[in-house]
Amino acid sequence: MPEYRGRGGPPSRKKPQAGWKHLQMVKQRRRKGRVIGVKAKTVYGDEREVLELLGQSTSYVERTDLTSRHMNGRLVRKTLGYSKEPQMLRASSVWEDVLYNLGRALKSLRLESPETGNQRWIRRSPAMAAGLTEHIWKIEEILTVLPLPSTNT
Repeated sequence: MPEYRGRGGPPSRKKPQAGWKHLQMVKQRRRKGRVIGVKAKTVYGDEREVLELLGQSTSYVERTDLTSRHMNGRLVRKTLGYSKEPQMLRASSVWEDVLYNLGRALKSLRLESPETGNQRWIRRSPAMAAGLTEHIWKIEEILTVLPLPSTNT
């Protein structure tokens, strides 16, 4: 066994827990590295259940993770802003979720403007698309107003 030179010994390996569902995308490549196919491989959990829950692609999860890492410096790998305290990580993640849903207009959610004026598109945030608010919130508004859940049914 090779000698480990890091602090505290070698890293521990995670042991699968009951209820884990994990999917791995295995890429088939040609000689020069060109991807010719992708196959989903179930690592943990019942194969049918995992594929039904997670789908045949991980691109949605990967895109969400990338957006979170860009918006939340505590999720970026190998930086000084990395969270060691779970409480601080939770707080920064809540802030990122609030800002993403209330204060950020997404191109994929915009609507074409019915009026033929200077503005072709109506910008919308995820909260606007869900009918929770009528406008894109500014940072000052997010910091000073406590948003309450809608009572509409």
